[in-house]
Amino acid sequence: MSAVASPVAMKRAPSPEEAARGDFYALLARLLAAPPDAALLQDLASAHEIPEPGALADAWRGLVQASSAMDPDAAAEEYEALFAGMGKAPVSIYAGYYGGASAVEHPRVRIQNDLAALGLARPDHVTEPEDHIAGLLEAMCVLVSGAAARGPASLDAQRKFYQDHLESALWGWPKAVGTARQANYYRHVAALAAAFAALETESFKLD
Repeated sequence: MSAVASPVAMKRAPSPEEAARGDFYALLARLLAAPPDAALLQDLASAHEIPEPGALADAWRGLVQASSAMDPDAAAEEYEALFAGMGKAPVSIYAGYYGGASAVEHPRVRIQNDLAALGLARPDHVTEPEDHIAGLLEAMCVLVSGAAARGPASLDAQRKFYQDHLESALWGWPKAVGTARQANYYRHVAALAAAFAALETESFKLD
């Protein structure tokens, strides 16, 4: 699941803070799109700690430590056990579930329209529904950090997409993972998602 940026004129380069936010969105998108492979686990295991104390630093430290002990095959088995299937998995990986979407009024069409309005689209080979959380995280990464031939979106555009399509999922999904008996490594991923979402939600309220 991914979002492709339409070519537009470069507006501005992202600040270091925006780049860091984009990196978190990109990492979470990668971990929700598929289980971590050996290379990603190694990269995470050797990552530096976040110097500022707080929930995000604690969650990051937990993920780094878990990555140093995690086997890629075990991670793949856990991902499959938690998220495989649509509507039958122990933990849904679709944002519509956490927004209380009904079959009649589902957010996927609204997501598709909003992505198009922002100059984003899914690659033709992607078959996952538009409300797959990984795809929404990837879209936010582009809105925050920009992409080839385009700069970051305005803060208002970021806020609207986040609040309309992702905020409820980033609160509900970590809670669901935290109570799932199949969860081990992904408890740390969920903790990072929850801590990051708390900061994003608060920041969007203040700006």
